[in-house]
Amino acid sequence: MISSLPDADWRHRPGLDALLKALGADQGLARFVGGAVRDGLLGLPVNDLDIATVIPPRSVIDRLKTAGIKAVPTGIDHGTITAVINGWPVEITTLRRDVSTDGRRATITYTDNWREDAARRDFTINALYADPITHEITDFFDGVADLKAQRVRFIGDAGARIAEDHLRILRYFRFLARFGDDEPDAEAYAACQAAANSLMALSRERIADELLKLLAVAGPLASLQLMIDGGILLPVIPEIDRSGLKRLRGLIEREAESGIGPSAVRRLAALLPPDPRAADQVGARLKLSNKARKRLTVALEGAATGAPPRNLAFRIGVEGAIDRILLNPAAPLDGVSMLTGWLPPRLPLGGGALIARGLQPGPDVAKALAEVQDIWVAEGFPDESRVAEIADQTVSKFQRARQ
Repeated sequence: MISSLPDADWRHRPGLDALLKALGADQGLARFVGGAVRDGLLGLPVNDLDIATVIPPRSVIDRLKTAGIKAVPTGIDHGTITAVINGWPVEITTLRRDVSTDGRRATITYTDNWREDAARRDFTINALYADPITHEITDFFDGVADLKAQRVRFIGDAGARIAEDHLRILRYFRFLARFGDDEPDAEAYAACQAAANSLMALSRERIADELLKLLAVAGPLASLQLMIDGGILLPVIPEIDRSGLKRLRGLIEREAESGIGPSAVRRLAALLPPDPRAADQVGARLKLSNKARKRLTVALEGAATGAPPRNLAFRIGVEGAIDRILLNPAAPLDGVSMLTGWLPPRLPLGGGALIARGLQPGPDVAKALAEVQDIWVAEGFPDESRVAEIADQTVSKFQRARQ
């Protein structure tokens, strides 16, 4: 692993040089930190950029305004200012050290000591700094070596670090899935098991956010296996068990075979019991969005083996149909390719056309229109001339029934 930050496209984004100049990077007052450095060393794309600085937050705002850079006080109480350069947000945080923590939030004070700032971070691979000018890496806790060895380690005592922020339990397994070799650090794993009940003190939104991020990782199975075996999720999502892991394994294989990218919500559906009501209860408990909860229940409401894929997609939506096909090991995967890029058509006929054919206005119109649509869908969405024939036949049927 190299000890200087490699060149990459993200370091040449418009406006970044002006931002670094405003923050005094050429005087050693600011450094890249965290994920950008970690991912940069690995040659991965960098989307989110964090900068650490010795400059106090209010002075950061003043410097940015003087340089004509938009400054948003997104987390000023915790020392974070967001600079917006060419529509790209960059988080700038003053060096901090913890005064006290309660497992959910910390009371901090500012410092000019880079090591103190690094010591309050979670994992060694996230406590890496890079000088924007010289590109030299500052590594206080052997994070570069851990990154090379695919080892995810807490900084200092794992139990103490978890006590500072209980969410680090879930973050540990997400980072293990993304950057580790699937073998947990023994101390870290034991500490996560011992503190699992502390997850109950966290907001369900924070738990859901971390869980969905883990499920979006390409290969989450080994980490989830460790979490299930270790009882990590039991206090907050007891519905997730080994049978769910088996379903998820099958889903991931089918996603890969069909060329469909991972969906965290779809993968969560696989982990949960195949019961839409139970899934909705979990979604409510995790305070998922209404859209995500609906997707969970639709995915688990029935199998995808009966209706042709496009008929199913017309009824429940393309996304829901793809989810059901992928989740059902008995459903042919060619249904996914049939739906990829397909937009459900609209019935080229309305109630007025049925009335024009002699159907009396009233409840029969809606019933007849629904029947026309059912036939149209069953026949594979034929053209307007066939729809006209179906309409004529349906109106005649309703008229005879009224005689």
